[in-house]
Amino acid sequence: MSTITARIAQWACDLSYDHLTPDAIDAAKRFLYDTVGCALGGYQVHDCQIFLDHYRALGQPGDCTVVGAGEKMNPVAASMLNALMTRAMDYNDIYWKQDPSHPSDLAAAPLAIAEWKHMTGKDLILGLVLGWDVTMRLCHIAVPGIRERGWHHATLMAYATPVVAGKMLGLNPEQMQHAIGICSCHRFTLGCAVAGKLTMMKNTVSPMATRDGVEAALLAQGGYTGPEGVIEGKEGMEHCLGEGWDYSWLTDNLGDRWMISDCGMKSFPIEALMHSPVSSTLAIVKEHNLSTDDIQEIRIESIARAADILSDPAKYEPESKESADHSLPYCIAAAVTDRMVTPKQFKDDRLWDETLRAQMKKVKVVANEEFERAFPAKQCTRVTITTADGRELVNEREIPKGDPRDPMTIEELDEKFTALSEPIMTEGRRSGLKAAIFDLENCTDVGDLMKLTVADV
Repeated sequence: MSTITARIAQWACDLSYDHLTPDAIDAAKRFLYDTVGCALGGYQVHDCQIFLDHYRALGQPGDCTVVGAGEKMNPVAASMLNALMTRAMDYNDIYWKQDPSHPSDLAAAPLAIAEWKHMTGKDLILGLVLGWDVTMRLCHIAVPGIRERGWHHATLMAYATPVVAGKMLGLNPEQMQHAIGICSCHRFTLGCAVAGKLTMMKNTVSPMATRDGVEAALLAQGGYTGPEGVIEGKEGMEHCLGEGWDYSWLTDNLGDRWMISDCGMKSFPIEALMHSPVSSTLAIVKEHNLSTDDIQEIRIESIARAADILSDPAKYEPESKESADHSLPYCIAAAVTDRMVTPKQFKDDRLWDETLRAQMKKVKVVANEEFERAFPAKQCTRVTITTADGRELVNEREIPKGDPRDPMTIEELDEKFTALSEPIMTEGRRSGLKAAIFDLENCTDVGDLMKLTVADV
């Protein structure tokens, strides 16, 4: 019997643009618009500048555009940098089932290869839809998820990126299976990347998997080989991580529907499980016109992993942007202090603001068993604000804004894109870039699109 990776490889190699539905094509363009906006915002972040300087020093010549900077590097380096920029602000897309993922973390791979090989917009759309599809399917296979077993979801990205990169490079099924094996057998990522006191690695591990997937596909194209049973084989992922797997997501009904339409977008630049409680908190504060002095306590009821990951003791003393955007106490404090949670709330002048930080002590986070049973179909939360005069103000929410059941409108996407790109890009360049993305199926050379991703301010 063929391995799971062999079946995925054969299916991916057989795909063509004609297999895609209008909904999937439209979704690919919307997610590309959101992804490029996030990358332009990320280009302005300190950790991305460190990595960019690192690659400049090493010398990475090539034909692929680095978003924002405009420099040309090879497809491996460009994939790493553009993926890191996409991820750096924790503002890119989100899908969460047994495991979470940010499928746009791998969009940099088809972008780089499509530019390098002078491919068309239709080629790029196919790569994007395929990437989202494989990534999101992988979120379902481990029961419980690999995150509950102590591993970061970047582990799964290492199985998805070589499929996309291999498709863009035109690998045959045997080569693509080797690419999956090359990348995934060495790319297991420890869960400590997002546990406790966070560092720049929180946003870096998944881009590294994207980078390695591109390099693996290039190696496989040159004849390099990798193990076949990296999922279900001897000492593969199942063997190492234990029982409880549903591989039907990777083997059955492939192509019958495209997963990209089920992915969500972020309306706040914070960890996904915090969107519902932040939305509820903002609703209460604005409806009742509360000031920080009016608030005595903020009680957050959420699922167990939110209480564990996002409000452990280290999250009450965030010392960096990376810790703050994964700190539920900090983000709730920002919501009640500033009445907004945007990239501005994670600048140093806000991070260390005494009034804002004082509000964190008022935040109590508890796990709700009923909400736990409803997850992941619903991301339930209940926020109760107790006021200084004794009132209890409550707001409940089942899904966050940006979920496919409450999607961001194109107007909301425009506002997000503008906020992220305006400091480095003129209105004319922004308009041209948006128009090119939403006319992507008529693009004859992706290089023309990538020229528009360069800062012009």
